[in-house]
Amino acid sequence: MQFLYDPNAGVKELQIRGENHKYLFKVRRLHEDAIVFIRNLKDNILYRYQVTEIHKKEAFLRLLDWEEDGKNDTFFHLIWCVIDPKTIEKTLPMLNQLGVDKISFVYCERSQKNFKIDFSRMEKILINSSQQCGRPNLPEMELLENLDTVLEKYRDFAVLDFGGEKEWDDVQSVLIGCEGGFSASERQKLQNRDKIGLKTDLILKSETAAVAIASKLLI
Repeated sequence: MQFLYDPNAGVKELQIRGENHKYLFKVRRLHEDAIVFIRNLKDNILYRYQVTEIHKKEAFLRLLDWEEDGKNDTFFHLIWCVIDPKTIEKTLPMLNQLGVDKISFVYCERSQKNFKIDFSRMEKILINSSQQCGRPNLPEMELLENLDTVLEKYRDFAVLDFGGEKEWDDVQSVLIGCEGGFSASERQKLQNRDKIGLKTDLILKSETAAVAIASKLLI
């Protein structure tokens, strides 16, 4: 683990309870005066704390100093037609490690409407991933009702499609279809959008395409 997550990181005296207390003092077996690096995953700052008091169910840490991370110059927004949430949850850590900045989930016509996005659960997955890989912030996430909502809210995005010819250099936002691809009516709505493609003749799963595009644009 590269750092500990606590939403209150940044205060002069930090109280530790629950799972974080168990991890620090039962798993890592830290003692008083130990140094702990903590983030709140909002302000891109790594805080350095020192353990001052340890009790059975709580502990207190004192802020020593902090260091701000430099901002990543590359921005990537993934617009992803909803697929099975279990598959999304398995893919999220990879997208988080690659540095995807924003994920907009959208119900396309071929998305199963019984698929429900649990943002609370996904945030926990992203927090655990960030603690392991060292990412200083969490990607922004949102849920959009349908493709029309995407078209109204976002003007500049490319569409992943076979045979797409748009250059990748200026791509910052990409729409990926769900299993089965876009419907005929959706393709009609997207006909004037720039298309990008991957150098493969194989049929990729939606989650594979998401990771492939993020990899190509961010690393």
